[in-house]
Amino acid sequence: MSAKTFTEEFKIEAVKQVTEQGYPVSEVASRLGVSTNSLYAWVKRYQKPEPQRKQDDALQLEVKRLRQELKRVSRPLSRNAYAAVMPRHSLASQNVRRNGLSIVTGFLVLKDLSAANAASPATTG
Repeated sequence: MSAKTFTEEFKIEAVKQVTEQGYPVSEVASRLGVSTNSLYAWVKRYQKPEPQRKQDDALQLEVKRLRQELKRVSRPLSRNAYAAVMPRHSLASQNVRRNGLSIVTGFLVLKDLSAANAASPATTG
């Protein structure tokens, strides 16, 4: 079941029924076929002045963009990318393999390899 999308005008009119005409939120929500949670969120949003609403929207878009960017740069490197960044003969590469570390976008981070080590036979180096 997909969520219904309501127009800005519809939301504003619903909020006016609650704030200006004094109807209870539950009554307006049931009459208009929306959840009370949605109507409360609309009341909270549309009681703010329009410039503040636009600023809040811009901030939320920026937060969303930053989260996507963080998710993108936090992905672990592939085996090929790891090999390009850390040659096999380098001391750092040997320490990474020996100590069970992994590289995530250029940063060394601890990685629990106990399950992987238990599943595969130990190699001697």
